[in-house]
Amino acid sequence: MAEVDTRQEEPVSAVIEQAQAGEDATDAQTQELALTTTNTEVAAPTEKKVKKIIRRKKRPARPQIDPALVKSEPPPQTGTTFNIWYNKWSGGDREDKYLSQTHAKGRCNIALDTGYTRADGVAGSFFCLFFARGVCPKGQDCEYLHRLPTIHDIFNPNVDCFGRDKFSDYRDDMGGVGSFSRQNRTIYIGRIHVTEDIEEIVARHFAEWGQIERIRVLNTRGVAFVTYSNEANAQFAKEAMAHQSLDHNEILNVRWATADPNPMAQKREARRIEEQAAEAIRRALPAAYVAEIEGKDPEARKRRKIESSYGLEGYEAPDEVHFARGKNAVNPRGREGYELEDQQLLMLEAGEAGGWGQEQEEEAYPQEQQQSSGGILSGSTLAALQSARVAVAAKPKAPVSAGPLVAYGSDDDSD
Repeated sequence: MAEVDTRQEEPVSAVIEQAQAGEDATDAQTQELALTTTNTEVAAPTEKKVKKIIRRKKRPARPQIDPALVKSEPPPQTGTTFNIWYNKWSGGDREDKYLSQTHAKGRCNIALDTGYTRADGVAGSFFCLFFARGVCPKGQDCEYLHRLPTIHDIFNPNVDCFGRDKFSDYRDDMGGVGSFSRQNRTIYIGRIHVTEDIEEIVARHFAEWGQIERIRVLNTRGVAFVTYSNEANAQFAKEAMAHQSLDHNEILNVRWATADPNPMAQKREARRIEEQAAEAIRRALPAAYVAEIEGKDPEARKRRKIESSYGLEGYEAPDEVHFARGKNAVNPRGREGYELEDQQLLMLEAGEAGGWGQEQEEEAYPQEQQQSSGGILSGSTLAALQSARVAVAAKPKAPVSAGPLVAYGSDDDSD
């Protein structure tokens, strides 16, 4: 009986295990259904991140001095004759030596004084001279620009960036507006306090007025030559630093620099002018044509290599051969226009040989034949003239009386 009970207990345990397995299966199905129900829900749309570009508004130019302190004073006497039309003195080529030793009344601070004025809305406006000197009382109401010149500010060569007329030659002291005879980008600075770091001091103060190309300092003499990349910046710096001080209490003497006699400097200036002209030509021509000429276009380089080989493997003709022009040019493009001249010469030779071979024509028109041999008229023109020739009958001459000539007032009684 014990064995029978054990046999009966085994199926009961199996039934229990099967029931538990069924419950687990139903739980898994319910979980899957729950998952499917959650997956069918529509997800909320994500918010797009928008980048806001904050553009700072241009600030208005501030008055550099109090307008109440401005007094209308006559201009200082710098010449021998006062011109009432231009309201200034003329006839003096040198500045007063005592006035040049007086410190300037103000100094421009580019970081704080720059701003927009009424001139920003007018194309071709000039820069404010009083702003450069640091004494403009008008601020945003000024009719001139209150900022530094840039390479995009282009003016007539006869005037400077402040709108003042230039002269044919410089003054004796190299001061004033300057001359339109040459483009001067170098200013002379004298009376600099001599220190060990004089070059660093000059570069720091004068770099405030524009991009500097070169600085040359004579340490023992307290003299410096500053060359700007733009002529307008040199004009602005000359007015801004006149009678100013650097790190000490010196009063600077700022003038235009004379032409550098150094041959290297002259070659450098000529090279700069050539580069400036080349840049102007690049802007005028199409970009694809410029890239082909300069060899920057890879397709044009391959095409040039194939065209300049002329069927010879590994050969590439130099520029003077490939771009040569004439009837004997190797490149077919170089012969264009010259083949037509050869055809015209052949036509002229044929016209001269066929149209003027008869002796009677030579006797009738000896003068026209000389003109045709000289090449004034072509053979076709002469043939047309010959066909249009009309014979004109000569007028009969009046008969000449054979009797004696009788004049008024003669001694003959029968008259």
